[in-house]
Amino acid sequence: MNFILRLLLSAVAVVVLSYVLPHVSVDGYVTAIIVALALSLLNFIVKPIMIILTLPITILTFGLFLLVINACIILLADYFVDGFNVDGLLWAILFSLLLSFLQSILFSFFKKDKK
Repeated sequence: MNFILRLLLSAVAVVVLSYVLPHVSVDGYVTAIIVALALSLLNFIVKPIMIILTLPITILTFGLFLLVINACIILLADYFVDGFNVDGLLWAILFSLLLSFLQSILFSFFKKDKK
């Protein structure tokens, strides 16, 4: 149940950012849910492999290269999901930063109290 809630909140964040950012577009709410699912799968499967392969450059840049890896994950989701479009690497980096920020805000509202 927690995964579904997080998936729907991520889809809401994708829709909001598609309205805010001019070079990011999503066709509809169903597409946003598919984008959120694709991003979660890509972050689970592809991102660890990319981090391991680019570990030396990530260390040299003090972790800033992870922004590029996140943008590549966004661009992969753009490639695989019809109806989701991001125009370029810089917009993908900006989308990634804002998506992480918005998700952290939305997830904090629904975090259960652990006492």
